[in-house]
Amino acid sequence: MVLLGDEFPNFKANTTIGEIQFHDWLDKKWAIFFSHPSDYTPVCTTELAEVVNLMPEFEKRNFKVIALSCDSVASHLGWIEDIKSYAKCYSEGFPYPIIADENRELAVQLGMIDPLEKDKDGLPLTARAVFIIDPEAKMRLSILYPATTGRNFREVLRVMDSLTLTEKYPVATPVNWKPGDNVMILPTLSEEDAPSFFANISTIALPSEKKYLRMTNCDGLVP
Repeated sequence: MVLLGDEFPNFKANTTIGEIQFHDWLDKKWAIFFSHPSDYTPVCTTELAEVVNLMPEFEKRNFKVIALSCDSVASHLGWIEDIKSYAKCYSEGFPYPIIADENRELAVQLGMIDPLEKDKDGLPLTARAVFIIDPEAKMRLSILYPATTGRNFREVLRVMDSLTLTEKYPVATPVNWKPGDNVMILPTLSEEDAPSFFANISTIALPSEKKYLRMTNCDGLVP
């Protein structure tokens, strides 16, 4: 199992765009990697179709996208037509690769098995994992949904925005944050140094009188 901050495995795999070596495919960019239990299944089809429709959002953020399902490349290529139909996508090709993991080797290596949900043969299904990997191939986010629960990709986009913002500035995003909302200045940044990063700083008064809830708005971030 890969933990936050670990280097993501540099695996070799067959995909719908041919064989890849993962770090070469990553090519020093941010990426989202998400897994699926099986081809031609209802929830998976809706999820991959949603990603097709959200590709402009991923591209705007300069994120690469790759999926995994525990079937063959040939199966994926047939399933893609259903996904495109559900997405109402009538363009040529498919906007992101799907990894073949027929033997579930990657699913096991990456800790993506759901022991409570089983397929028709009684084998545990692959869970719905979401991994975000940074340009240095380090895992920066992991979300694991059970096989029966579809993901919320709008939440994934929100997390992507938080990760790239907090990578650039010494801030954290508070509960229910969305792009454009105020952000919180990290406690590790001193009061003396904070003005060199932020044009607008407000401190929320608390009963403890400790000044750790310091807020700034995105317009106040100093480039």
